Amino acid sequence: MENYKLYDGEYKFICVIWDAEPIGSMKLVQLCDEKLGWKKSTTFTMLRRLAERGLVRNEKSVVTSLIKREQVQQYEIESLMDKMFDGSVPSFVASFLRGRTISEAELQEIQRMIEEATER
Repeated sequence: MENYKLYDGEYKFICVIWDAEPIGSMKLVQLCDEKLGWKKSTTFTMLRRLAERGLVRNEKSVVTSLIKREQVQQYEIESLMDKMFDGSVPSFVASFLRGRTISEAELQEIQRMIEEATER
């Protein structure tokens, strides 16, 4: 799996892009000021950094992502499971559910997902 590791600031930044893309670079500066409290220089530094990593594109002052939110989420979940639970889905689920209650609707949705995963 490709490395989609994003640090907190990078993730918040690319979320702004995902929510508004395609977005003009100056509009991105404005949104980052409003949502993240960033100055123009910070926004452009982050944009350059993620573009160098091949995660976003800034072409003719229009910014688009080159990765999907789901790709980053999948990478982060798999990394967390490997690091904290030795890749064990049951250990992950047990830890996640510890001290929580789930609704009947949530249980049914989880059961449906498990059934789909076992049919592959």
